[in-house]
Amino acid sequence: MADTVLEATNVVKRYPDGAGVLTVLHGVSLSVASGSVVAIIGPSGSGKSTLLNVLSGLDAPTSGEVTVCGRSFASLGPDAAADFRRRHIGFVFQFFNLIPTMSAHDNIALPLLAEGLRRRDIDERVATALTEVGLIDKRDQPASKLSGGEMQRVAIARALVMDPPLVLADEPTGNLDSVTGDRVLQLLCSACRHARRAVLMVTHSHLAAAWADRVLVMRDGAIVEEVTAADGQSTLLSLVRPRS
Repeated sequence: MADTVLEATNVVKRYPDGAGVLTVLHGVSLSVASGSVVAIIGPSGSGKSTLLNVLSGLDAPTSGEVTVCGRSFASLGPDAAADFRRRHIGFVFQFFNLIPTMSAHDNIALPLLAEGLRRRDIDERVATALTEVGLIDKRDQPASKLSGGEMQRVAIARALVMDPPLVLADEPTGNLDSVTGDRVLQLLCSACRHARRAVLMVTHSHLAAAWADRVLVMRDGAIVEEVTAADGQSTLLSLVRPRS
């Protein structure tokens, strides 16, 4: 049986709103197992980005609990949480978040530098990550000279270079055309399933969501529907297509 890598239990998030309080997340519970890909889809304002921030420990829930690999962020101070996040969670963003003047190699090496590793060990791990995404020939290319698809593959390599048990992806194909986005998602999902990493992806795209084993639909700060790959690809697509 697969291990649970990420678990959220009755997560509520409230913010002060003038004289009152705005509730953005209404008791969200979910889990993601090792080797599985889970997509969260929903309209703008449904709470997806807030949920991702809470699940990553970048924001604290008002109530409820989030654990990654059995560890609760509530038990960690700010520095310990940052170290834990770097070692256990890889991030893939819509806009890549690469440093344009740095090479593909050096962008990927950034998380490793904080670990105090020897240069030789860093180079070996970066080369492995670049090979995994098919870009070893671009290792010395500045990020600004790469195509959009290549930049996202470098971003995936950076997310995987620490070999994290969990990858969080925020609109990973949102800045790519559909063909390139499909290839990038195939690479990300294949690499993570092969290494038994868990993936949680937030997306507006029904095509991106269809790569997942499970799709969770969010509306008004709550998960209102779920469908699994066992229900069939047509069911996945019908569920996540925008409603008219």
